[in-house]
Amino acid sequence: MGDGSSDKLVIIAAGGTGGHMFPARAFADEMRARGWTVGLISDSRGLRYAADFPAAWKEEVKAASPNFRKPWTLPAAALKINAGISRATKLMKATKPALVAGFGGYPAYPALAAAKRLNVPIIIHEQNAVLGRVNRQFARHAKLVASGFNRLDYLPPGAAHMAIGNPVRAPIIAMRDQPYPPTDGKLNLFVTGGSQGSSIIGDTVPLAIADHIPAPLRARLKVVQQVREEQMEGVRNLYRRAGVDADLAPFFSDMPERLAAAHLVVARSGAGTVSELAVVGRPSILIPLAIAMDDHQAANAEALTDVDAADMVLESNLYPKLLGSLIAVRLEHGDDLRKRAAAAKSAGKMNAAADLADMAERVAEL
Repeated sequence: MGDGSSDKLVIIAAGGTGGHMFPARAFADEMRARGWTVGLISDSRGLRYAADFPAAWKEEVKAASPNFRKPWTLPAAALKINAGISRATKLMKATKPALVAGFGGYPAYPALAAAKRLNVPIIIHEQNAVLGRVNRQFARHAKLVASGFNRLDYLPPGAAHMAIGNPVRAPIIAMRDQPYPPTDGKLNLFVTGGSQGSSIIGDTVPLAIADHIPAPLRARLKVVQQVREEQMEGVRNLYRRAGVDADLAPFFSDMPERLAAAHLVVARSGAGTVSELAVVGRPSILIPLAIAMDDHQAANAEALTDVDAADMVLESNLYPKLLGSLIAVRLEHGDDLRKRAAAAKSAGKMNAAADLADMAERVAEL
C-alpha cells in the first residue's frame, strides 16, 4: 500500500473511447484515494470522456492510428505520433512520474513510448480478451500486463501477466446485492447496443419479439431498449402493433438500475458490458460486434458462455426467428434463469481497481 504522500505521480495513458477511459477512471479514483497524484494523457477524442476524470492535470497529445492499407496517410500519421511522443517526453521530464499506466487505444501510444524512452516503469491494463494493438507493442516492456479476462490472446512470451478483471464503476458494484427479480410476474428484457447503440440489434430484436415469441409470453414482457434516434419511430411502431410494453431511449443514464431490474439482457460483448453483467449477475444473450479488431468481442463473450451464464449469437446468425426462439426459451424457464444469473455473478471480479492499484504501487517501489 502507498505511504499516503501526494508527491508520487502516476500518469494514465488512455484514449479513444469510453471502453478505455471508464476503467482508467476507476483506477484513477483508487490511486487518488491512496494519496497519489494522477495525471492523464490522451487525445482530443479521449478527453471528451474525461470531463470529471479525477486527475490533477490533463494533457492533450497528438495521436494517430497508422493505416497500412492507405500508405499515403502514413507520413502524416508518423508526424503526429512523433509530435505526441515529443510532447509526452517533455512532460515526463518535467513531472518525473513514478509510473505510467496504459489502458489502450492509440492515444496511449505517445505516453507509453515516452515512458519507455525515459525508463519510467510501465504497467498495462487490457480490457478485452485479446491484447489490443498499442498494448501489444508495449507488453514486453511492461512490468505487468493486467487483463480484464483470464483469456488474453497475443500476450508475448515472458510477459508478466495477471488476470485481475476490469475495474467497474461504483454504481454497478452497488447493484451486486440486488437479488435476481422474481419470475412469476412481468419479465424484464433489457436490450443495449453499447455506447453508440447498434443498428443491427435495433433492427432484429423488435422483429424477434413481435413475430417469434408466443403471445402469452409477449403479454408478460417489459422491454427496455436502447435505440438509435433514427430507428426510434420504426421500433416504437413495431412494439405498439405487437402489444409489447416498451421503454425506448437512445441512452439510459440509470444503466446500473436497469441492469439490476433485468431478467435477461441482450447486448454487445464489449469488455465493460461483459464485466458489468458478471458483477451484477444477470443472464444474457451476447451479440459480438463482427468488425471488432481481432474478433475480441467474441473472445470476451466466452467469459460468460463458458460458465453457462450467457448465449452467444454471431451477427452472421442474427435472424429474428432464431433470436426470438432463444429469448422465449430462456424467459420461459425461471429456474434456469436464476442458475444463469448465479453463474454470471460467480464470474464477477469485484476488486479489480484495488488489485490493479496494489500492483501499481508494488511496481513503483521496485
